[in-house]
Amino acid sequence: MTIEERTRLIRNKAYDLGFMFVGFSKAEFLEEEAKPLEKWLLSHQHGKMQYMENHFDKRLDPTLLVDGAKSVISLAYNYFPSAIQSSSAPKVAKYAYGEDYHYVIKDKLKVLFEFIEQEIGAIQGRIFVDSAPVLEKSWAKKSGLGWVGKNTNIIHPKVGSFFFLAEMILDLDLLSDGPIKDYCGRCTRCIDACPTEALKPYQIDASKCISYLTIELKDEILPNEFKGKMDNWVFGCDICQDVCPWNRFSKPHEEARFSPSASFLAMNEQDWLDLSEEQFKILFKNTPLQRTKWRGLSRNIAFLDQK
Repeated sequence: MTIEERTRLIRNKAYDLGFMFVGFSKAEFLEEEAKPLEKWLLSHQHGKMQYMENHFDKRLDPTLLVDGAKSVISLAYNYFPSAIQSSSAPKVAKYAYGEDYHYVIKDKLKVLFEFIEQEIGAIQGRIFVDSAPVLEKSWAKKSGLGWVGKNTNIIHPKVGSFFFLAEMILDLDLLSDGPIKDYCGRCTRCIDACPTEALKPYQIDASKCISYLTIELKDEILPNEFKGKMDNWVFGCDICQDVCPWNRFSKPHEEARFSPSASFLAMNEQDWLDLSEEQFKILFKNTPLQRTKWRGLSRNIAFLDQK
């Protein structure tokens, strides 16, 4: 089987499994990303996400994650919902509406990995779903899944940016794709719309990002400087995506496991204020919201300015 045939076989299987896009890159040191990553960390824009400081070399070199790595496969999976929350309710990022994406996408990657072994032969490799020191946006950019927008998200001109990223690193030679053009142009809607001023063109100060504040930051109380700036978000934030002109092309996903429960969609402001720990465990079982635990979510709800 030729490199072209192997690449085409994997791409077609990925599409069959429901992935929106799949791209291929040579597994090599990310030299272009090294200095910007170091500068970002040294300026403490990662906030209290100490894990971002770990494994600096592995984030840049896939051969340190998989011995003999030759290719990185980048995949995109749509999560844009067909229905959204009540306008009066505290807001949850769209990616967290349904079952935790780690479970859903890992299941599909395992199927894809087994398929490759069956059709091509024994391989060494690993699968990644936002769970290891992998610069997923850099690999997505290199493989043509989109460009890195001014909001630091991967944007594709046909579907926008509401999709998850995942990777496979394999000791298998595959035909590399190339990057696509940056179409952000002069637009600064994402930067202008961010209420905490976390964005500069192509750069994010994560310590100011609402997603970081509501999910990653584990402090007992959120910083007072952000009082009145949370725009009613209690888990994550979609502002910089919602205002992006390219997301007018977003289409609802077809993944049943991402579908939100009717109970969640029906929650109003008072329901969120009255949410008990028992209700939290039932309503958000196996969803991304489990990450904050009830205590963290309650902190976020309490922090919002009450009308």
